[in-house]
Amino acid sequence: QVQLVESGGGLVQAGGSLRLSCAASGRTFSSYAMAWFRQAPGKERECVAAIRRSDSNTCYADSVKGRFTISRDNAKKTVYLQMNSLKPEDTSVYYCATRFGDITIATFGIPSRYDYWGQGTQVTVSS
Repeated sequence: QVQLVESGGGLVQAGGSLRLSCAASGRTFSSYAMAWFRQAPGKERECVAAIRRSDSNTCYADSVKGRFTISRDNAKKTVYLQMNSLKPEDTSVYYCATRFGDITIATFGIPSRYDYWGQGTQVTVSS
Protein backbone atom coordinates (compact mmCIF):
# COMPACT_ATOMS: atom_id res chain seq x y z
CA GLN A 1 0.00 0.00 0.00
CA VAL A 2 1.28 3.45 -0.96
CA GLN A 3 -0.12 6.75 0.22
CA LEU A 4 0.48 9.96 -1.71
CA VAL A 5 0.07 13.46 -0.30
CA GLU A 6 0.23 16.47 -2.62
CA SER A 7 1.01 20.03 -1.60
CA GLY A 8 1.97 23.34 -3.15
CA GLY A 9 -1.18 24.28 -5.02
CA GLY A 10 -2.71 27.74 -4.85
CA LEU A 11 -3.68 30.89 -6.72
CA VAL A 12 -1.17 32.51 -9.05
CA GLN A 13 -1.30 35.10 -11.79
CA ALA A 14 -0.71 34.17 -15.41
CA GLY A 15 3.00 33.99 -16.13
CA GLY A 16 3.81 32.98 -12.57
CA SER A 17 5.23 29.78 -11.15
CA LEU A 18 4.29 27.10 -8.63
CA ARG A 19 6.02 23.96 -7.44
CA LEU A 20 3.90 20.99 -6.48
CA SER A 21 5.23 18.26 -4.21
CA CYS A 22 3.99 14.72 -3.69
CA ALA A 23 5.27 12.80 -0.68
CA ALA A 24 4.94 9.02 -0.77
CA SER A 25 4.84 6.44 1.98
CA GLY A 26 6.43 3.03 1.69
CA ARG A 27 9.96 1.70 1.61
CA THR A 28 10.52 1.14 -2.11
CA PHE A 29 9.82 4.54 -3.64
CA SER A 30 12.58 4.03 -6.20
CA SER A 31 10.65 1.03 -7.59
CA TYR A 32 7.70 3.18 -8.61
CA ALA A 33 7.10 5.25 -11.68
CA MET A 34 5.49 8.59 -10.81
CA ALA A 35 3.20 10.95 -12.67
CA TRP A 36 1.20 14.13 -12.38
CA PHE A 37 -2.32 14.30 -13.82
CA ARG A 38 -4.80 17.12 -13.84
CA GLN A 39 -8.55 17.33 -14.20
CA ALA A 40 -10.65 20.41 -14.74
CA PRO A 41 -14.44 20.43 -14.21
CA GLY A 42 -16.20 18.69 -17.06
CA LYS A 43 -12.97 17.44 -18.61
CA GLU A 44 -11.17 14.12 -18.67
CA ARG A 45 -8.18 13.47 -16.48
CA GLU A 46 -5.01 14.40 -18.39
CA CYS A 47 -1.45 13.29 -17.71
CA VAL A 48 0.87 16.28 -17.77
CA ALA A 49 4.16 14.61 -16.84
CA ALA A 50 5.65 11.30 -15.78
CA ILE A 51 9.04 10.06 -14.65
CA ARG A 52 10.38 6.56 -14.99
CA ARG A 53 11.69 4.58 -12.08
CA SER A 54 14.56 2.96 -13.96
CA ASP A 55 16.41 5.90 -15.45
CA SER A 56 14.37 8.94 -14.41
CA ASN A 57 13.59 9.70 -18.03
CA THR A 58 10.58 11.97 -18.34
CA CYS A 59 7.49 12.33 -20.51
CA TYR A 60 5.35 15.43 -20.96
CA ALA A 61 2.07 16.39 -22.51
CA ASP A 62 2.53 18.68 -25.49
CA SER A 63 0.56 21.42 -23.71
CA VAL A 64 3.17 21.76 -20.95
CA LYS A 65 6.45 20.96 -22.71
CA GLY A 66 9.04 23.62 -22.03
CA ARG A 67 7.05 25.04 -19.10
CA PHE A 68 6.70 22.16 -16.61
CA THR A 69 9.45 19.97 -15.17
CA ILE A 70 8.94 16.75 -13.24
CA SER A 71 11.66 15.47 -10.94
CA ARG A 72 12.04 12.98 -8.14
CA ASP A 73 14.11 12.69 -4.98
CA ASN A 74 14.21 9.03 -4.01
CA ALA A 75 15.87 9.74 -0.66
CA LYS A 76 12.98 12.03 0.30
CA LYS A 77 10.36 9.78 -1.40
CA THR A 78 9.04 12.87 -3.13
CA VAL A 79 8.17 13.83 -6.69
CA TYR A 80 7.95 17.45 -7.78
CA LEU A 81 6.27 19.37 -10.57
CA GLN A 82 7.82 22.75 -11.28
CA MET A 83 5.32 24.81 -13.25
CA ASN A 84 6.52 27.98 -14.96
CA SER A 85 4.85 30.43 -17.33
CA LEU A 86 1.46 29.36 -16.04
CA LYS A 87 -1.61 30.04 -18.13
CA PRO A 88 -5.29 30.29 -17.15
CA GLU A 89 -5.89 27.02 -19.01
CA ASP A 90 -3.58 25.28 -16.52
CA THR A 91 -6.23 25.81 -13.85
CA SER A 92 -7.18 22.39 -12.56
CA VAL A 93 -6.95 19.94 -9.70
CA TYR A 94 -3.55 18.27 -9.91
CA TYR A 95 -3.13 14.67 -8.83
CA CYS A 96 -0.04 12.64 -8.10
CA ALA A 97 -0.12 9.00 -9.23
CA THR A 98 2.19 6.02 -9.04
CA ARG A 99 2.57 2.48 -10.29
CA PHE A 100 4.87 -0.30 -9.22
CA GLY A 101 7.06 -0.87 -12.23
CA ASP A 102 7.95 1.31 -15.12
CA ILE A 103 6.16 3.26 -17.81
CA THR A 104 6.74 3.86 -21.50
CA ILE A 105 6.09 6.67 -23.91
CA ALA A 106 3.04 4.73 -25.08
CA THR A 107 1.55 4.17 -21.63
CA PHE A 108 2.50 7.06 -19.39
CA GLY A 109 -0.68 9.00 -20.08
CA ILE A 110 -3.17 6.20 -19.33
CA PRO A 111 -4.80 6.68 -15.89
CA SER A 112 -5.65 2.98 -15.51
CA ARG A 113 -1.93 2.12 -15.60
CA TYR A 114 -1.45 3.73 -12.20
CA ASP A 115 -2.18 1.95 -8.96
CA TYR A 116 -2.31 4.70 -6.34
CA TRP A 117 -3.52 8.31 -6.37
CA GLY A 118 -3.27 11.31 -4.11
CA GLN A 119 -6.21 13.44 -3.03
CA GLY A 120 -5.35 16.30 -5.38
CA THR A 121 -4.33 19.92 -4.98
CA GLN A 122 -6.05 22.89 -6.62
CA VAL A 123 -4.09 25.15 -8.94
CA THR A 124 -5.81 28.32 -10.08
CA VAL A 125 -4.22 30.69 -12.60
CA SER A 126 -5.82 34.10 -12.93
CA SER A 127 -5.63 36.17 -16.11
